[in-house]
Amino acid sequence: MILFAAPSFAELPALPTPLSASDFIAVDAKKAELGRLLFYDKILSGNRNISCGTCHHPRFGTSDGLSLGLGEGGHGLGPDRVSDMGANRVQKRIPRNAPALWNLGAKTIETLMHDGRVSVDPIFGNGFNTPAEEWLPDGLQSVLAAQALFPMTSGFEMAGNVGENEVVGATRDRIDAAWPIIAKRVRTLPGYGARFVSAFDEINAPEGVTIVHIADALAHFMVQDFTSFDSPFDAYLAGDDQALSATQVQGMELFFGKAGCSNCHSGNLFSNQQFHALGLPAFGPGRTRRFDPYARDVGRMGETDDLADAYRFRTPMLRNVTLTGPYGHNGAYPTLERMIRHHLDPPLERAKWTTADLTLPDVPWLSSIDFVIQQDRIEMARQATHRDIYIPPRSDAEIAALVAFLEGLTGANAKAQASRIPEEVPSGLKVDR
Repeated sequence: MILFAAPSFAELPALPTPLSASDFIAVDAKKAELGRLLFYDKILSGNRNISCGTCHHPRFGTSDGLSLGLGEGGHGLGPDRVSDMGANRVQKRIPRNAPALWNLGAKTIETLMHDGRVSVDPIFGNGFNTPAEEWLPDGLQSVLAAQALFPMTSGFEMAGNVGENEVVGATRDRIDAAWPIIAKRVRTLPGYGARFVSAFDEINAPEGVTIVHIADALAHFMVQDFTSFDSPFDAYLAGDDQALSATQVQGMELFFGKAGCSNCHSGNLFSNQQFHALGLPAFGPGRTRRFDPYARDVGRMGETDDLADAYRFRTPMLRNVTLTGPYGHNGAYPTLERMIRHHLDPPLERAKWTTADLTLPDVPWLSSIDFVIQQDRIEMARQATHRDIYIPPRSDAEIAALVAFLEGLTGANAKAQASRIPEEVPSGLKVDR
């Protein structure tokens, strides 16, 4: 249990140190521009119908604007995304809210995903602890590059349904069997082969392109376009006392002071990179341990198999958070105000929560699973008892000030959707714009 003490303003901790380019992985422009094409190219998906950018789009703050997304079997973008019909229809909702991609290239980040299942770790001899274990290919340059590989092997995200294509078939044999298929698809396209030769010193011919190079290019693009420290708060840290409004300054003082927000949303990335149970409303298919017989989301425990980690999720970073709703690991709340109120009184907010709070595409054949967990009183009670945060109450005015401060974390480039989406990609497949 984390009990947040309420320091006086005299004890207000120092503000975070400003972020700078030196805090992030160095970017190679050629690799990044290659990564831009790959990020929006559906060639990386099993059925060639979904790209990284489909679910992590600048229009929705590098998320998708949905509580739980529709991956394979869907069409459209953001809240307009719907399921196809017939044999290729959506088989399952994406179990968790699509996380935003801001500042994931920070050098201090060693763990990614809501449950931390991709992390820097020497345990398997390839530098990372991931679902691929010892079968993760060697040579990945960052945890961000390692993470980029796994949506491609997820049937419900990008790989496709069983029997539909060679990529998903390969994953059923062994997870690493799919990546050479994807790499061959990419390198045999003339528009990609020459670009890889130009961007990577070790590649002398397109035949040398591997999934490691693809992942590395994707990581360089994400660091280049989704690094963000140009918000009013960053200007305030740089010495511009007028960058934040009076209400935002009040919210900042609460955030770093007696409200206790910075105990978890700490440092200049606004996250301690740890895992906490918030007791959010439960719904959706969730991510379980392999032997769980029913739909629920066990959080960090699914990675560690430690009961102490049940229902804990990684503390999200908060820059550009106003652009990335809905909020929570499952997108339970539509606004920051509602999410803050939940932090203050989880039992009350769980009781007030309804399915109308969700941005959830209607998929009738999944409705029997969407809320089945709420019929299990034992599981619901179990989840309610796992709570790590206890924060003193705040007034409506203070909550409004906290929301105003969070609005001051929105970067200018992110707000302007300055990341360029290519008009076309080498595969010739449609780009989701």
